[in-house]
Amino acid sequence: MRLVFFTHPQFMKSQSMPRFASLLSTGMQKLGHDVELWYPKPFFYRIPAPGFIKKWLGYIDQYVVFPLNVKQKIRKEPVDSLFVFTDQALGPWVPLVKHRPHAIHCHDFLAQRSALGEIPENPTSWTGKLYQKFIYKGYIQGENFISVSQKTQEDLHRFLNGKKIRSSVVVYNGLNQDFKIHEVIESRNTLSTHAKRDLHAGYILHVGGNQWYKNRIGVIKIYEAWRKAYPANALPLVLVGANPSASIQEVFAASPFKKDILFLTGLSDHEVQLAYSGAQVFLFPSLAEGFGWPIAEAMACGCPVITTDAAPMSEVSGDAGGLIPLYTTQTTASCASILEQLVHLPKEKRTALIEKGFAQIKKFDTNSMLRDLEHIYKQQIANDASKK
Repeated sequence: MRLVFFTHPQFMKSQSMPRFASLLSTGMQKLGHDVELWYPKPFFYRIPAPGFIKKWLGYIDQYVVFPLNVKQKIRKEPVDSLFVFTDQALGPWVPLVKHRPHAIHCHDFLAQRSALGEIPENPTSWTGKLYQKFIYKGYIQGENFISVSQKTQEDLHRFLNGKKIRSSVVVYNGLNQDFKIHEVIESRNTLSTHAKRDLHAGYILHVGGNQWYKNRIGVIKIYEAWRKAYPANALPLVLVGANPSASIQEVFAASPFKKDILFLTGLSDHEVQLAYSGAQVFLFPSLAEGFGWPIAEAMACGCPVITTDAAPMSEVSGDAGGLIPLYTTQTTASCASILEQLVHLPKEKRTALIEKGFAQIKKFDTNSMLRDLEHIYKQQIANDASKK
């Protein structure tokens, strides 16, 4: 099977989507398929320019230069090549191959929902709204869609608005690393070194960036509520990921527990696994997600999870996590109460919850995901051949 994967340009410094594309391409190569990655190369983007202009130079490379190159390359492709878009945000390129076998992977529609005013917490500029409309007008011309969760598929169907398509399936993401449980003492030793703080008694963990939907401010507020309601508790809060944004830094600086709130950046993939394994609880009160990788990662490392009782977070955690209401200032106390319950779970109940997590993550096995996608890709090529 000949597979051409479209992915984001490396010069735009996207991380998660190129990793996903690499996972797919490497996996399909190991299954014996002929694979090639197509993505824009920097041409105009290499011109020295201020940041705002640089961004638009990148758009020229993506939406003017790259399509011209694709039109030339397509002519040399076998008629049964399958063109796979690794993200629906690559929608502007879909019309280039809409009459050829193709598939579009859908991760989340948060940007589009924001542009439509559905998420007031994340207002979109007028240029952002135009960009999302540009993306939408592209991917809506596709016929075959693969969503990472039931929630993403529901959003997709709503935005397709009754448009007739050929296929729409859900395939859960597979973990893109070999996440596994590590010794607690080893894990806490490593984190203590990074934090320059003794973490051997344990800690509350959060892993994520500064995006609004990751709700880092909510993480801090829930932690504060927990410390105030249960003053005997003194476990620190460790936030692994990017340096805090200005708004998060402001909340941190005003916290009465700021000496116990630690931001760790620059951890290796292995060290992130150790962070999960050494944590008492993983706190992940996201407001929205496309999938929610960290939930599965934490469970794979033997860490009990607390996450939002809303799809797709609850879809990923199943009954293996503690579920809290969607974070607002009114729900902070109830979130803190559930955090207290999981922090002090009796040993046998904690062990049972961890075992449930191990069972749940079998749904997110990378090899199973790749085999499922291989079957779907082959089916889409066969369906296209029968149409002609």
